[in-house]
Amino acid sequence: MVVKNLKISFGSGPDPVPVVAGVSFSVEAGQVLALVGESGCGKSISCLSLTGLLPSPPARVTADEITFYSDTGGAVDLLHAPPKVMRRVRGGGIGYIFQEPAASLNPVFRIGDQIAEAVLLHRPEVQDVRQEVLDLLQQVGIPDPVSRLRAYPHELSGGMQQRVMIAMALAGGPGLLIADEPTTALDVTIQAQVLDLIDRTRRERNMAVVLVTHNLGIVAGLADVVAVMYAGQLIERGPVADVLAHPAHPYTRALLKAVPRSGSSGRLETIPGSVPPPERFSAGCRFCDRCPRVAGPLCGQVPPPEQERAPGHFCCCYAAPVTEGRDE
Repeated sequence: MVVKNLKISFGSGPDPVPVVAGVSFSVEAGQVLALVGESGCGKSISCLSLTGLLPSPPARVTADEITFYSDTGGAVDLLHAPPKVMRRVRGGGIGYIFQEPAASLNPVFRIGDQIAEAVLLHRPEVQDVRQEVLDLLQQVGIPDPVSRLRAYPHELSGGMQQRVMIAMALAGGPGLLIADEPTTALDVTIQAQVLDLIDRTRRERNMAVVLVTHNLGIVAGLADVVAVMYAGQLIERGPVADVLAHPAHPYTRALLKAVPRSGSSGRLETIPGSVPPPERFSAGCRFCDRCPRVAGPLCGQVPPPEQERAPGHFCCCYAAPVTEGRDE
């Protein structure tokens, strides 16, 4: 998938409130892209907008390009695709794992029926749908899948509900999986199991994954590429190892300093101030009011352009010049 200059605003009047501005990224087959940032930075709505899942109005979505490349080699222009094509892509080409599975699963339908619906919609060639559902439940580690077919969502634990959500997302045979905070509200052991399941499925199917998270530990262990968002803007992106070892943007550096360290007994570092509301975003860099490395008036007046700081490592910051070396 390729996304270029994605912009999202909300409001039905002549002056909608800009929420996401100029977000661009790409993810290839078999690759994991982690979309990182604190709550409210625009990660989830950016992903929802890709297949038209934001209600319009009040949402207004524009972009230079949103192209999905299927596993058969075809390209779909999601900005101009007719409704019939979009229905095929949603759940078929692109699968979603939404936050809070208890709120995403239909409480009045058995889980077997909910997964079967996804198979029937996107893979009509499947002859034995019940067996396919059983296979999916087994693949995601649901014990005794035969009895679980008739269970209602409330009869399952949070971890089991999340596994059912993953089974539904995989039921259409997607080439891209968007996992939005897939470990929310799960204990550490279940988190590890769910992430291992996503990673194993990605490798087996050569599936692209966009992982939405604020957990940098998960990013380090699972992702190939990381993109950091702040206040609706993409401020830094690049290979995970390079970005985490040599962060270029002051916000990325501050995020990494705030991560708890094993054996550390001191106070955690924090980022002074708070994220401004969308109607008070700076005309320049949206982090400049909290930034310890403001380069001058330009920071608050003109959005910094994206520069390649190292091969594949891009940053939007006037205080992070392009260098061949590394800032330690």
